[in-house]
Formats: sequence, C-alpha cells, structure tokens
Amino acid sequence: MNTYIHSVSLDPTKCTGCTTCMKHCPTEAIRVRNGCAVIDAERCIDCGECIRNCTNNAKKSICNSFDEIKNYKHKIALPAPSLLAQFDNLDNIGYVLQGLLDIGFDEVFEVAKGAEIVSEHTRLYLRTEGIRKPVISTACPVITRLILIRFPFLKDNLIPLLPPVEVAAHMAVEEAMKKNPELKREDICTCFISPCPAKVSYVRNGFGSYKSEVDLVVSMSEIYFQLLNVMKRENACDMPSQAGRIGLSWAICGGEGSALLNDKIIAADGINNVISVLDQIEDGNIPPVDFVELNACPSGCVGGVLTIENPYVAKNRLHTLRRYMPVSLVPPSEEGAYIPENSFFGELPEYRPLNRLSDSIGESMRLMSKIQALRKELPGIDCGSCGAPNCRAFAEDIVMGNADRNECVIAYKDFIKKYIETYDGGEKVDGE
Repeated sequence: MNTYIHSVSLDPTKCTGCTTCMKHCPTEAIRVRNGCAVIDAERCIDCGECIRNCTNNAKKSICNSFDEIKNYKHKIALPAPSLLAQFDNLDNIGYVLQGLLDIGFDEVFEVAKGAEIVSEHTRLYLRTEGIRKPVISTACPVITRLILIRFPFLKDNLIPLLPPVEVAAHMAVEEAMKKNPELKREDICTCFISPCPAKVSYVRNGFGSYKSEVDLVVSMSEIYFQLLNVMKRENACDMPSQAGRIGLSWAICGGEGSALLNDKIIAADGINNVISVLDQIEDGNIPPVDFVELNACPSGCVGGVLTIENPYVAKNRLHTLRRYMPVSLVPPSEEGAYIPENSFFGELPEYRPLNRLSDSIGESMRLMSKIQALRKELPGIDCGSCGAPNCRAFAEDIVMGNADRNECVIAYKDFIKKYIETYDGGEKVDGE
C-alpha cells in the first residue's frame, strides 16, 4: 500500500485531457481516463514536469502558506541558494536576508551554509575505503526516489548523507535554543523556502526512518513577491552572508560536484538527461568516476517549477553574484576528522520498483510475456490517443486490467474499416 504523501496535485476542473503532461512524465505516472488526467501515486516522483508543461495550469504543488509561520513563537527562514538568483541586479545578499526578517521571520539561516558543510562531509566520505562507486548525490529528492523505484540496483551508490536543508534546519534549531533557553522545540518554526515540489514531499515523508527537522515548506514564488514589497536597496545593508561561493553554487548544476576538488565527477541536469546517465551507470557503460551529481530540473535548482526567473538568467546572476564572495566560510577538515553520526540519514525508504508486475517472479515473467506479445499487435506509433504515453504502456495497462484494447483508436479504426469492407448493409459482400 502506497503511503507516500505527494505535493503534486491535479485540478480536474482545469484539465482538458490533452495528454501533454502524460507525454512529459518521466516515470509514465500519468494516464488520461474519461477526458481527464489521472496520476498514479506509486509512480509519481514529484519532479514537477507535469506542472512545467501543463498549458491549462491544471497541475500545481501543494505547499504550506506563508501565513502559517504566525502559529509559532520563533520563526526561522531557511532560504535555498536559488532564491538569491531571482532578483535582478542584486549585488548584496544582505538585502534578501534583511528582507526575510522584515516580512516576519525572527532569524535567517542560509541553506547554503548547510551545503558547504555537506560538501566537506562528502569529501571525507569519498576517501572512505570500501564504498560503492560512483557515489550518487542524494541532494535532489527526485533523483533519490527515481533510483529507488526505477533503478533499485543503484541504491547502494546513493551517498547516505542528509541534504543541506536538513543540516541547516538542525543547526538553526540548535542555535535558536541556545540563544533563547526559554523556547521549546514546538515553539520554533523552521521554514524552508523551496524551489521545487519534490522538497515539499521530502519534508512531509521524511527519509526512511528519518523525520525531517523542517516544519514548513513555502513556495519560493510566494516569498519572492513578499520580498519585493520590503526590499529597499537604496539603503545601506551590512547583514553578512553565512556562506561563500561553494554554498551558493549548489543552486546550479555542477556546483555540488565542483566543491569536491575532484576531477572524476559527472554533473547532469534535466530529468531526461538524468535518466540517460542512470541507464549508462546501471549498464556499466560509463567511464570510471567517483561522484555523480544529478539535478532533475534544468540548470539545477534554479530551474525548479516554484521559482520565478528563467533558469538560464538565474544561473548567470549567480555567476555574477559569487564573483566577489569568499570560496567558503566553512573551514576545511583537519587530519583525522570524521563525519558526525547525525549527518547520516540511516536506512533508505522502501518503494515498489516500477518494473515489478507481481511479487512472484514466475507471475511477473508470465505477465511480461503477455505484454510483449500484445505490444507486437498494437500499431506502435505511440500516439497517446488511448490515454497511455506509448503502446508498451498501453499493453501493460491492458494486461493488468486497467484498460481495454478497444481504446486504441488506430486498432479500432482498422477493425471498422475491415468490417465495412467485409459487410455491406448487413450482407456479406466478399466471398459470394
């Protein structure tokens, strides 16, 4: 039974059944039934591609409302590095940090600082003997869930480190309770400003047995407009950033990998490119590398569907912004340093692999044989008119009892044509 709480939702009143979202879904999680899209919760990885490509705005991400921070005594903002790339001509990060305080937060703890700590821990991890390489980053929740349900043989390649937002949230709470000993944990709100729906789902579900330290996840687009109303750049601002270039660079593809000071890395962005890389790793058709950084969104987190700015414009802004920043504000590890126990997430969550048709191997083989035989009988043009993304998926739907063969428009058209050629007015013409 699927218990995963998703953040991507569908508004059936806006859906026209156009199949655009279905064609772009990387895990074939969408079908069109009775003129409306339907999302398979077990297959959905909350990548947001359906949100990105839906022309009718029928798909949306369910986030917390910014107003919910009012329910807490002490409110801590956790801005993702990609937030800084949303503002034009920003030459001082302090304006954004001060703006977050002005809209109602009591403290700001940059996720970029957590990113620099994770980078340092990753460098230590890569020097560990006996680990399985290439090591694959777990910073993007889409990639982790994608591997667990579509590439389960690669799960041991996932690095078992908590993502930067968790490191930042834990440190923020710890510091807040030291400064304010009268506060209890339930009085404190850690609010992550997210660029994508996958991070919303991650916080709601936790990670295996690990429960997230983040209390609320607010859309970056909502916070952006709140900040526009309070940011006054004509005034001097001396609020310093808590991170350097390394932390800021995590917002773009290649930023995480470049912080490892290792030439044997691969960085890929865009869900289709990611799947291609994972296919090659699984097949062993990739050169020996130590680390693989994968980002589901184009250009990295700056391309998330909850952002405002064009990802390529945002990427260029970050390059400009980090030009005068220090490399990192986290000191390098000393000789003999180790990764703290609380930086690991423990066991991976268990999901049902997409290619598992049955819990029985024998039954799975029988069903696969039926699917392959039926696939050969279908037109093979992958038109999507049946409500499935391609003929192979339609064949699987039929075998699993979720679709009827007559829903194939092309096959049904050929059937009608043969019927008309054979019969005329109810009387047989051919063969008389």
